[in-house]
Amino acid sequence: MSEKRCYYELLDVPREADSGAIRKAYRKLALKYHPDRNNGAAEATDKFKEVTEAYQVLSDDTKRARYDQFGHAGMSGGVDLGGDIFSQFQDLFSDFFGGFGGQQRRSRGATRGRDLRVNQSLSMKDAVLGCKKDIAVTSPVECSQCDGSGAADGKMRACDTCGGRGQVSTARGFVMFTQSCPSCQGEGQIVSHPCTQCDGVGWEEKDRTVMVTFPAGIDTGHRLRVAGQGMGGRRGGPPGHLYVDVEVEPHERFQRDGVDLIVHHKISYPEATLGTKVDIDMLDGSSHRLKVAAGTQPGSIISMPGLGAPSVNGRGNGALHVVVQVGVPKKLSRRAKKLLRQLEDELDLSGAAQ
Repeated sequence: MSEKRCYYELLDVPREADSGAIRKAYRKLALKYHPDRNNGAAEATDKFKEVTEAYQVLSDDTKRARYDQFGHAGMSGGVDLGGDIFSQFQDLFSDFFGGFGGQQRRSRGATRGRDLRVNQSLSMKDAVLGCKKDIAVTSPVECSQCDGSGAADGKMRACDTCGGRGQVSTARGFVMFTQSCPSCQGEGQIVSHPCTQCDGVGWEEKDRTVMVTFPAGIDTGHRLRVAGQGMGGRRGGPPGHLYVDVEVEPHERFQRDGVDLIVHHKISYPEATLGTKVDIDMLDGSSHRLKVAAGTQPGSIISMPGLGAPSVNGRGNGALHVVVQVGVPKKLSRRAKKLLRQLEDELDLSGAAQ
């Protein structure tokens, strides 16, 4: 082109236009002339370059002021598009849509460590009463030989794939999508000589134990967060968290339904008929006296409020439900059989009299 057109004319905006109007005008024209929308036509590509150059100048307060005063002559050395005519277009979409089209470049400073998750089985007793346990954790930590750099000599070089930017861009239709570089994982640098201890990854596996407090009443499906016990952060960043998923093992006597406990207790036929008092042994080693009323039927449930598991949110305890079972002897002496027949006759007579 023999003579550059006025940047304001290219974007079709007045000289007093504010930054918002300039951005809006550029977005409209960039979409119109983007090469992908025009099958790569040379004329459209030239137009796209022109409006992009205009936007780069007019969107920068310093460059705009110099251009307003001196015109194109004030742009000494021309306008640098960074070797990529799509970069301004991509940045504009990022500004408009909060990162549309890709992820932001990964920070090369301190980064927070990742979270870890482990499963932990608890006995019914430990879950109901609460406990503390040392949990074994195997997690990566920064390599002690290379201090997490992954380089044997501590030296890094710019990534060949992204040129040190940490990101790569691809065109999909008329929009540029940006993602972390797959070669350097967004770091922008790669290792020339890998550390022999960690093979260049910067991490090594270490075993450790973490003391975890399990509150009384915890149950299967609950998850505890232990702050700061996850993977260590890189370059001095804070560690992640450790998440412990709980699973409660079955108990030989007790069953659990939320905060309620269920236990089966066997009594004799005379006890069920005449009534009795029995002691129920609890998970904590104590016992509670249970009154069984006369005439209690097999399978009857007697509830004892407040003797169940505590609620982890501090809202009291559930109930203990005792399922009464009546024991039937498998062997009887002759005298016992005779007495039972006599009792049967007596019960029949009583029933008939009623």
